[in-house]
Amino acid sequence: MAKRATRLEKILNQLEKLYGSQKPVGPADAYEMVLYRNAGYPQSDERCTKGFEALKKKIGLKPEEIVEVPHKRLAEVMRAGGMIPELRASRLKEIAQIVSSEFGGDLHSVLKRPAPEARKALKKFPTISDAGAEKILLFTTAAALVALPSNCIHVPLRLGYGVERKNWAASYREAQEAVRAELPEEGDAYRRAYLLLKRHGEELCKSTRPRCEQCPVSEECAYYRKTRGGT
Repeated sequence: MAKRATRLEKILNQLEKLYGSQKPVGPADAYEMVLYRNAGYPQSDERCTKGFEALKKKIGLKPEEIVEVPHKRLAEVMRAGGMIPELRASRLKEIAQIVSSEFGGDLHSVLKRPAPEARKALKKFPTISDAGAEKILLFTTAAALVALPSNCIHVPLRLGYGVERKNWAASYREAQEAVRAELPEEGDAYRRAYLLLKRHGEELCKSTRPRCEQCPVSEECAYYRKTRGGT
């Protein structure tokens, strides 16, 4: 007898019907994922991709290449990724130095550690929080962890998965636990949820001015019922 789909699985099915099957954007290597996240600002797939590709083409991705290039030159290259290129150049150098000095030039050994230890190690890098570390572990297939897109955490919260708190980290953990409860304990299921929730948050369920009238899951949305008078 087939297992009945959970409410969240039904929501994800509806989102996938609208957006299609989603594929991750950017590199799949842990070290390159850290570089990619810091290559664009404000962070978006478009800006991070432009910054990362400029870095790859004009400087190189090896830690020693990033450490040795003059800061001014690196900042010039980082203009391709958006604002505050000087700060992002400093962060890239910091990333390269940490990888070289603490992890032997790559992060493959880190991914073999137990998930809590790997998460702690990844958080040594600039802008990598628990959410960022968990995304890396999930999308490198190092660990089957529920990760949620940090800039779209409002999506599961609006759908009733967790309660928004004053503290962002507390909101994230609540949403994470609620999502975990309704998905199979499988990396593929967690990655699918991450990508669909992210796409929905970027396309329709925006943090400001969400396009609820076009949303295929508005009937399931507590936010819609509260703000738009849905029943």
